[in-house]
Amino acid sequence: MREFIESLPKAELHLHIEGALEPELMFELARRNAIPLRHPSVEALRAAYRFTDLQSFLDIYYEAAAVLQTREDFADMAMAYFRKAASQGVKHAEIFFDPQTHTSRGISYETVIRGLEEARRVAKAELGMTSALILCFLRHLSEDDAMETLAGALHFRDAITGVGLDSSERGHPPSKFARVFERARAEGLIPVAHAGEEGPPEYIREALDILKVRRIDHGVRCIEDPDLLKRLVDEQIPLTVCPLSNVKLRVFDTLRDHNLKQLLDLGVKVTINSDDPAYFGGYIGENYLSSAEALGLTKEELTTIAKNSIDASFDL
Repeated sequence: MREFIESLPKAELHLHIEGALEPELMFELARRNAIPLRHPSVEALRAAYRFTDLQSFLDIYYEAAAVLQTREDFADMAMAYFRKAASQGVKHAEIFFDPQTHTSRGISYETVIRGLEEARRVAKAELGMTSALILCFLRHLSEDDAMETLAGALHFRDAITGVGLDSSERGHPPSKFARVFERARAEGLIPVAHAGEEGPPEYIREALDILKVRRIDHGVRCIEDPDLLKRLVDEQIPLTVCPLSNVKLRVFDTLRDHNLKQLLDLGVKVTINSDDPAYFGGYIGENYLSSAEALGLTKEELTTIAKNSIDASFDL
């Protein structure tokens, strides 16, 4: 089954590039930039990846990002992801990045963008892999902060395909960012948003109706609202589902409890993605394989999911 999964051409649509920073590279970049780390070793750091919810993960995630200082650092991190993803059949990746995580600590937009762009060029030339960048706003911060972030991003408009919304979902509804998404759409940026992971189904509805998103990231709680579920099926709105992440962050107790197959059987346009693979136990191949084993997905169903990812991509 692993060979079959890796042979399937697929797109990855839900990948936080900072979440692909493996501990080994993190320690290498820390040494390169003389950045102290709280954990004494790779093993100790991996042992800390026992998350109880989204926030417990984000606390480590933001701390780790401090090792990213130069254009070379961002390029090295992104290339490590591209090589791994290409080996697992990813032909196209639409990558989230969090500029506020970096500009808040004095790293310039140009450093972030140019490093990621360098990796994108190399990945296309050496791996034949295409990609796009989606700027994500941190929802635990204010909309004014997001608006300032968008204004800075417009200096690099040609490098950015879309905008998204991530970070702590609870207590931060999509409607909080109505104005910034309106401006982003006016600038021709394609909107997506995390909704319905820890937040309620109403957050999915807000993302669709207020932010006018083209895809829902996660979205697994749609199952709780029959009318919303019917809308997702009728309008074929893609969900970028991240099975191993959902288990690691306790959205589901085990992968056998995941509703991915149920959503697929109901006609929802689901895709499989890795979210933050360095933290959640696997890249896209592991997410496909683990889901197939736990949920009894057939080769035909896996092929449908892979086709969904290509259909749902923006730059293909």
